[in-house]
Amino acid sequence: MSTRLNPLDAGSRPGGVADDDWDRIVRSRRRALLGTLAESTLGRPMSAVEHTALDVSIDKATRIPVPTIPDVVEALFSPGLGDGTSEADSRELAHAIRRLVHGDLAGMFDGPSTTRFDPSLPMVTLDSSWIGAGGNDQALRLTLACASSWLEAAVTDPAGGKRFIVYDEGWRVMRDPALLRRMQEQWKLSRAWGVSNILIVHRLSDLAAVGDLGSEARALAEGLLADCSTRIMLRQEPDQLARTATLLGLTDVEIATIAKLPKGRALWRLPSRSFVVQLVRHAREAHLFDTDGRM
Repeated sequence: MSTRLNPLDAGSRPGGVADDDWDRIVRSRRRALLGTLAESTLGRPMSAVEHTALDVSIDKATRIPVPTIPDVVEALFSPGLGDGTSEADSRELAHAIRRLVHGDLAGMFDGPSTTRFDPSLPMVTLDSSWIGAGGNDQALRLTLACASSWLEAAVTDPAGGKRFIVYDEGWRVMRDPALLRRMQEQWKLSRAWGVSNILIVHRLSDLAAVGDLGSEARALAEGLLADCSTRIMLRQEPDQLARTATLLGLTDVEIATIAKLPKGRALWRLPSRSFVVQLVRHAREAHLFDTDGRM
């Protein structure tokens, strides 16, 4: 589509933040995003020299008032970055991030933003269905990383009010350790930002597909689940109940309740209590989220 989002946008500056502090916050956010994109595309952690090359490239790119990802890519490809790094040291890193400029994700995050976050709207949706429709999970994960960074810059101003950030199809988000680490950092700061995060998964056994038992990805995914203080469970198939009980520490009564919940009713598990809640959809919600018509 014609919409572009610059994930390196500085966002809204909170009141009372000094110039130097704000510069550090913005740089840290940009550095975290570009590191996530690089490691996700490379399929491995960055080396020490690649970390240095990325730091130097960000410093070069941010001499422009509103830098974009192409500015960082250009700096990475430029000969003689300095700080003891060479063009060869940053070659793989440059080609990894270049994908967002000239690869299959070109046209979405490779220029200035064409839209702004409007805090007066009741809802803002980032539709990634076209990207995920072809089964290209990595492209979708990179898109989510860029979109979440842009969104983070938009909602972190305390004066912006309380927000809900909803991650649909959470099983796709959790397949990437780099993106998981970034999400975990964001969730740790959600109280300070006035943000409630909602992660939607079909079943908790999806966590097993993230990585082997004891792997970093598996630990990060289960840590993300542990950080959710409210768990909302709809009826599940019998073969999923044991896994759900183990991961969430449910009682026999709670498991028996989940097994027989009718459509539209859920078990809400809070830190110390559980409630059976009847969910009521507004007519507009039913229209927006109705997928039965395609069946």
